[in-house]
Amino acid sequence: MNLREQYLEALGVDVWVPRLSSAATLPERPALPASAAAVVPVAWLALEDEVRGCTRCALCQTRTQTVFGVGERRAELLVVGEAPGQEEDAQGEPFVGRAGQLLNSMLHAMGNPRETVYIANMLKCRPPNNRNPSPSEVASCLPYLQRQIDLIQPRLILAVGGIAAQNLLATQTPVGRLRGQVHRFGTHGTPLVVTYHPAYLLRSPGEKGKAWTDLKFARAELARVRGK
Repeated sequence: MNLREQYLEALGVDVWVPRLSSAATLPERPALPASAAAVVPVAWLALEDEVRGCTRCALCQTRTQTVFGVGERRAELLVVGEAPGQEEDAQGEPFVGRAGQLLNSMLHAMGNPRETVYIANMLKCRPPNNRNPSPSEVASCLPYLQRQIDLIQPRLILAVGGIAAQNLLATQTPVGRLRGQVHRFGTHGTPLVVTYHPAYLLRSPGEKGKAWTDLKFARAELARVRGK
């Protein structure tokens, strides 16, 4: 069993092999102009410093540290989760626990390993006892995520879990009804696909097959937007 098959096994699904001919190979993103490349790190550092010192809501009083995000800053795929948990709050990086391990398997199986994507959360601070974030907390933090999206300019957003999906799309529609379609986010209409949160899949392993369907759907959409 090769590495990718091991990741698929973790998802509890059969091996899927994409049938892409050499003619279907799609171009990589163009390199940034030298002037833009020089500006991007400064903008990222300024934003990260702002988040680190944020006191917009009461979560600043209970956090260990902020969890800004991690990954490739020019990633084609942006993964957005809900909020940091206990392990993320301790380490300062999103998706580092068991749910993070499953997310890594999901991304590898999709063909977009963790090091090639950018991963962020709706909230940059952990809500006490991992409770759901309040609307005011989300409203305070959403501008930070929006600025990250503006800097990354991803070709696709993968929203994992109901809280991320519902807040990004400004809806109360359950995840089950948001799956299987391409939504649009922000003024640039960035394509957005919804799937279940890895923590939910750990609690409900019978839903892993649905998540794999979502990942194949996201992969196909990413290939489509690449070709534009």
